[in-house]
Amino acid sequence: MTRIALLFTLLALLTAALFVADLAVGSVYVSPGEIWGALTGKAGDPALQDIVLKIRLLKAVTALAAGAALAASGLEMQTLFRNPLAGPYVLGVSSGASLGVALFLLGAPLLGVSGHTFVQSLGIAGAAWLGAALVLAAILAVSRRIKDIMVILILGMMFGSGVASVVEILQYLSDEAALKSFVVWTMGSLGDVTGSQLALLLPVVSAGLVLAVAVIKPLNLLLLGENYARTMGLNIRRTRLLIFLSTVLLAGTVTAFCGPVGFIGLAVPHLARMAFASADHRILMPASMLAGAALLLVCDLAAKHFALPINTITALMGIPVVIFVVTRNRNLF
Repeated sequence: MTRIALLFTLLALLTAALFVADLAVGSVYVSPGEIWGALTGKAGDPALQDIVLKIRLLKAVTALAAGAALAASGLEMQTLFRNPLAGPYVLGVSSGASLGVALFLLGAPLLGVSGHTFVQSLGIAGAAWLGAALVLAAILAVSRRIKDIMVILILGMMFGSGVASVVEILQYLSDEAALKSFVVWTMGSLGDVTGSQLALLLPVVSAGLVLAVAVIKPLNLLLLGENYARTMGLNIRRTRLLIFLSTVLLAGTVTAFCGPVGFIGLAVPHLARMAFASADHRILMPASMLAGAALLLVCDLAAKHFALPINTITALMGIPVVIFVVTRNRNLF
């Protein structure tokens, strides 16, 4: 317990240090003293205060919430499907959200719908949630008839592929301006979240994280398989519903506001398992949340430095972890 407590302390301190670094680093460097002055309303330079409060603070808080959300949902999916390569988008939730956004960004201009800024920001979020919820509803309907969780996994992948095909059709039919807007969204961004959007993102993500914490005990039971969990009195259908709902709230919300940020949910749970050398979700869940927040802050710092989309950085950091997992688990398939 001393080792685990030490690791949690170090991880928390690292996350806090990365949060401060994300506030300080950018096109204009802001010292820790100036950051404190901006946060307390005592900044001497109004321009620096605006940079910290209206731009960097929103982005850093979004990185914390998004990283924790994607990592928690990834851990839930890997345990539920007992598959180390499962992630928060395995059920097609991200594909459903992408379809909703595509219908709004690409389909709305075809129908002559106005692209007003407020309507666009509200529409993207609502369309992403609706798309994710529709895919989840379809999978839940199937799961009532099918007990094999691996069959549900395959069906989720097929749903995702079908939805991706519809998105490609919309891209082919859309005009140049709408297509560019959608392509930029697919690259992922933490800096496009406004204060009003963050006020909506944080409560929804918090609700999803509370659900993720609530299913820690069922997740521990599922480690030994659904049959064992049933013998221990676990309600499998109810547990699936809670996990699916948590995934939609977490991955769907992050996708809506930040775009389809990849590899965090896939890679971070493995990093947490290796660092803490434990399969207990009472340790893994908070560890994954902290590690996910820290890693996305690192990715944001790298994206600032190299002026690249966040998705390219998360892929470059996540792919080596995935390769390591595949090579270590030779009997994976």
